[in-house]
Amino acid sequence: MSRHDARVLALQTLYEADTAHHPADEVLNRHLAEVAWPAAVRQYAIELVQGVMREATSLDQIINALAPKFPAEQLSAIDRNILRIALYEMREGKVPVQVAISEAVNVAKEFGSETSSRFVNGVLGAAANL
Repeated sequence: MSRHDARVLALQTLYEADTAHHPADEVLNRHLAEVAWPAAVRQYAIELVQGVMREATSLDQIINALAPKFPAEQLSAIDRNILRIALYEMREGKVPVQVAISEAVNVAKEFGSETSSRFVNGVLGAAANL
């Protein structure tokens, strides 16, 4: 299974839900219908989207505590959701912390701004030390 693919699928879903205010479950179902994703990718993407949506408020509180100069609501939707996904993974313990950080940094390099990967790495590094 490619957890990277699941993370990207979750990010695309959460980004659209965050910016266009479309229901996340409907967005995810549409994305899942567009490509014949392997079952493991589908399942992990579903888990990430549902978990992040359920825990968004507490995940944003963590972001706010770790980066008080950059509150979650002021971050770009890409950075905010990359952080939410990684923090959710770190909290759930389904992947090693360093893997969650590394994957988030890679996704930030792929989809974020020029400074996103450094910012994501800093916030998640601080979260790992809690």
